[in-house]
Amino acid sequence: MRLHTFLGVLVFSLSLIACSPEKASKDATPGDDRLLLIAAEDLHTVRNNALASGPSITGSVQPERRADLRAEVSAVVLQVLKENGDVVHRGDLLVRLDDTAIRDSLASAEAALRAASQSLEQAQRQFQRMTALRKSGMTSTQSLDDAETRRNNAQSDMEAAKTRAAQALQQLQRTAVRAPFDGIVSDRKVSAGDTAQIGKELLKVIDPASMRFEGLVSADSIGSVKAGQAVVFRVNGYGEQEFTGKVRRVNPAANATTRQVEVLVDFAGQQQPKLAGLYAEGRIETASSTSLTIPATALVRDGDKTSVWRLRGNALQKTGINIGERDPRSGDYALRSGLAEGDKLIRYPSATLKDGQKVAMAPASPAKAAIVETGK
Repeated sequence: MRLHTFLGVLVFSLSLIACSPEKASKDATPGDDRLLLIAAEDLHTVRNNALASGPSITGSVQPERRADLRAEVSAVVLQVLKENGDVVHRGDLLVRLDDTAIRDSLASAEAALRAASQSLEQAQRQFQRMTALRKSGMTSTQSLDDAETRRNNAQSDMEAAKTRAAQALQQLQRTAVRAPFDGIVSDRKVSAGDTAQIGKELLKVIDPASMRFEGLVSADSIGSVKAGQAVVFRVNGYGEQEFTGKVRRVNPAANATTRQVEVLVDFAGQQQPKLAGLYAEGRIETASSTSLTIPATALVRDGDKTSVWRLRGNALQKTGINIGERDPRSGDYALRSGLAEGDKLIRYPSATLKDGQKVAMAPASPAKAAIVETGK
């Protein structure tokens, strides 16, 4: 009974060493020839994988549909009906400006229009009478010409009055600032009581469903970038989550100062951030290839040299390798030489590993075995 319990505790302790990320020989010390116990998850098998390569792209997530609503008349802000983050629908009233003076102008223009209309009616009747008298020879040609001139002038006055009334009505309508499309208020610039001059920014409305990645690529690499290429990138604030997209358009001109070229990327699928202005960076996949790969965690660097701990039979062997570029999607490195497909490597090597150190695989479920033994 006591012997079984002791053996169970011993196996359970060894299993704890095998299950930690640094279990690849914390027990081993320089010059220690004790057996190293490892588990299957401690090993990485070298395999062929697809690698993507291409230029890096940096920029920000911006909405395609966005509107900077500005004052079109000079007036005092009476009311702001929406705050940042409020959902709006097309035609919703967002800001009300003082329309007192504009209503007075509209009333004056409408009164002038009525007067001009009456003057035109009188001038038209006078012209018709003079035309009838001229046909009967009871008036002169000069009188008819004068009547026609007065009618034409009255018509011009009425058209001018119509224009002034229409302009006043348009100005009145501009005192009510409305949402141009369905979206969200992203930036409120004014409050009630502010004086809004013509052109003053009132608020911004964006459509969060129309986000896109507006990035920049170095002009040195732009020759390989084309519309339709895949893009993999990460967005600040979304951790390690990766987003995918496709190049929609490449700007035909580089920035004169930075010598970078703007590249517009559409999100692939429905998954996309709902916040505008977030920083994003990634890589455009301009080429792909197949190569043996190694995870970054398995590499041991010593100056310019790179090596790994390979499992050869039941012992460890430190093997020098030559690696290539890192895959931006997986973080793995391409292997140029030093290993073959199927080789098994220590996934998380520590500084205490020793060349030639003996290795044994831990039982599949050592914790369960310990529980069974101690329960007897």
